[in-house]
Amino acid sequence: MDGTLVDTEPYWMAAETALVESFGGSWTHEDALQLVGSGLLDSAVILQNAGVAMEPEAIVSHLTDVVQESLRTQGVPFRPGARELLRDLREAGIPTGLVTMSLRRMALNVVELIEFEAFDIVVAGDDVDNPKPHPEPYLQAAALLDVDIAEVIVIEDSPTGVRAGLASGALTLAVPHIVPLDHLGAHELWSTLAGRGADDLTDLFDSSTAVTGATR
Repeated sequence: MDGTLVDTEPYWMAAETALVESFGGSWTHEDALQLVGSGLLDSAVILQNAGVAMEPEAIVSHLTDVVQESLRTQGVPFRPGARELLRDLREAGIPTGLVTMSLRRMALNVVELIEFEAFDIVVAGDDVDNPKPHPEPYLQAAALLDVDIAEVIVIEDSPTGVRAGLASGALTLAVPHIVPLDHLGAHELWSTLAGRGADDLTDLFDSSTAVTGATR
């Protein structure tokens, strides 16, 4: 969600910076980059190490509240081409799921702001025992969609997300936003989703199947 569907990473980074500084610490852009795509509890431990004297669950709740307030007051900056691709997939009858390490309440809040029913299912950070880069989030999504993970295309913008997609056995498409994804082994790398549609994903899947044969 964050960085692939919506450009909320600046909101998260601002919330992290304010929280660390409120405890007398410092938080750089480079510090924030290491949390991109990570599970929130894992991120909370890193923030504790930066001086935030709060329990991990309290840190997650606080950051989620701050980012949700930013979404309410500053708007939801959708990533280029994301909504258009989702609409085309829906019209093509292709099942879609949102897999995010944000809390479910935040994920549903963002989904509700899309002007059509964009997803069949949502798997959030508090729905799984093991966050990305573990494959569990994507395997759970495939099970909820009742599809074979080998027939899934994962679209990711973060290193942890790409690793999760690859570990799950899905065809993994990297679309970098804040951090580079060039050398992570993604099956395909697109610079943007703008101008892309269901046919592009179908072609990507078909070409991958042709190359890997019976393995996909």
